[in-house]
Amino acid sequence: MSLNPEQVLSALSEVTDPGTKKKLPVTAKNTGIEIEGDTASITVPLGYPLHNGEEELRKRIETALARFGAKLGALKMVSKVETHAVQQGLRPLPGVRNIIAVASGKGGVGKSTTAVNVALALAAQGARVGLVDADIYGPSVPIMLGLSGRPRILDDKRMEPLTGHGLQANSIGFLIDSDAPAIWRGPMATQALLQLVTLTAWSDLDYLIVDMPPGTGDIALTLAQKVPLTGAVIVTTPQDLALADALKGLKMFQKVNVPVLGIVENMSVHICTNCGHAEPIFGEHGGRNLAAEQNLPWLGSLPLQLSIRTQTDSGRPTVVAEPNGEAAAAYHEIAQRMAVNVASLPRDMSGKIPTVVARKT
Repeated sequence: MSLNPEQVLSALSEVTDPGTKKKLPVTAKNTGIEIEGDTASITVPLGYPLHNGEEELRKRIETALARFGAKLGALKMVSKVETHAVQQGLRPLPGVRNIIAVASGKGGVGKSTTAVNVALALAAQGARVGLVDADIYGPSVPIMLGLSGRPRILDDKRMEPLTGHGLQANSIGFLIDSDAPAIWRGPMATQALLQLVTLTAWSDLDYLIVDMPPGTGDIALTLAQKVPLTGAVIVTTPQDLALADALKGLKMFQKVNVPVLGIVENMSVHICTNCGHAEPIFGEHGGRNLAAEQNLPWLGSLPLQLSIRTQTDSGRPTVVAEPNGEAAAAYHEIAQRMAVNVASLPRDMSGKIPTVVARKT
């Protein structure tokens, strides 16, 4: 019996993606199939950027084809990030498929450093990524990305984002003098945040990473309620004080029906620059344990390492400054797990629901 594309597509549709734990999203339109004898060369779409794990998927496809005597030739995996559902009553932002908040219950846990490095990791994996600095009172994105200047105002009155290391970015730090404090009350600060997100001309982004302010105050709550979020990531240290506040942060997102994509434990272990000795000065496994207790994904841990701080302060964060280092590899793994968790969420169907108009007869 000769091999045909329908057989191959049927076999592929039964393969479970080891990342998302769901069947491959293959259709006749999005899947390339070339057949020569009993061998099929295939192009498969994935809902997230590629970074490791492809070998396991190849084995599963080979097994599926072998059931009816076929062999796998060339296998190409292409990233096709879909738009996923947001809070009820909101619609995804034009030009942005998914908005992800990176938050913490308290300051000083390395949330901004994590946000920028995860964004850079996603970009390095082939995604189109933006970064918005929602910390109105303490903007750090300009320093971390080595950017300065003001966004250009376009004809439609939107701001053109600045670009640093391949990321589209906007921050209140671009709009006020570098040494000027934002002495604003809550309503003014929250309005500034909404304008940064919604009045920036983001261009065809797979992911917009929002570096949240610490805590669960006005700005954080406004963003969680009024900005169409696909999900949130919680950053903590292993310390009990940080974990207690991280729990409050994740509960805030859950209350407004924003999925928590996972927990990142920063500063999990201190690495001595002289001897390389590793010491868990803030405790051990606190973030991992919190994830288990709350039945949330564990995204990974990062060390308390001098180079991460100095690289970020210099405007060349770790993923850019030392792309082959261990810390960069950790950021890549965290970014990959987060993206896979996004791909596992329900897709946005708001544009496919017809509008019902009542008319008098």
